[in-house]
Amino acid sequence: MNTEVIVTCAITGAGDTVGRHPAIPVTPKQIADSAIEAAKSGATVCHMHVRDPETGKGSRDVKLYAEVVDRIRSSGTDMIINLTAGMGGDLVLGGDESPLPLDASGTDMVGATERLVHVEELLPEICTLDCGSMNFAAGGDYVMVNTPGVLRAMAARVQRLGVRPELEVFDTGGLVMVEELLRDGLIDDPPMIQLCTGIPYGAPDDPGTLLAMVNRLPANAVFSAFAIGRMQIPFAALAVLVGGNVRVGLEDNLYLSRGVLATNGQLVERAVALLDSMNVRVLGPEEVRDRLDLVRRA
Repeated sequence: MNTEVIVTCAITGAGDTVGRHPAIPVTPKQIADSAIEAAKSGATVCHMHVRDPETGKGSRDVKLYAEVVDRIRSSGTDMIINLTAGMGGDLVLGGDESPLPLDASGTDMVGATERLVHVEELLPEICTLDCGSMNFAAGGDYVMVNTPGVLRAMAARVQRLGVRPELEVFDTGGLVMVEELLRDGLIDDPPMIQLCTGIPYGAPDDPGTLLAMVNRLPANAVFSAFAIGRMQIPFAALAVLVGGNVRVGLEDNLYLSRGVLATNGQLVERAVALLDSMNVRVLGPEEVRDRLDLVRRA
């Protein structure tokens, strides 16, 4: 059991949730304000995507990232910024009988360097690397693409920038990729790993699967685990019991309870209250920076 825990809030994601929740953060101001709310509620790390303010869909626009980061840094709120680097690996086939040509409206495929432009410009303390390709989201023809070659190139670039990669693992095959990145010296100690469960076609959100993944982790890994939907809060407790850290937020779950839509602040408050009831202490930003050996940013 982990008795000193890092709490991450995943603010908005890139999924099609805008029409399902009237208060999903979309604009840079909304995303930054929601991150600040989450930090004041007890989150130490805020994991962020950005969205096109006009359409609400996920975006790679560096200007949007820059506005979010500037608003947070200028607010005086001490939080650790974790930017996604998952955008730019979206492949949507044309259908079961005609996979080609690709669906241009959903496909967004760029190289390793372009996927990290915002990270290089803004230098967050953490950015994510998705450690593998997988069918993603129930049904349809969407594949999340992260080839070994692209991941190695991204990992090497992030290492040169002095940014800590959070290695997002969606199934046991992703842990093989983690082992190879560590073997090749592309990840500095301590490796930071996020175990992602409950996503269709990835690892299911049950204790047996989680324990199997935990048992494959590098010995010195600092890891978190989360589940999507209604299992988000139960996994906050389960992650701690198996020695990990916690992630909650609107990227992964929209509800505080059945039929009651949540805010990021409320989800963090619920998780922190649960941890407190388990006699678990939530670490502050400086403690997390020391534990993860982060390069401090202005």
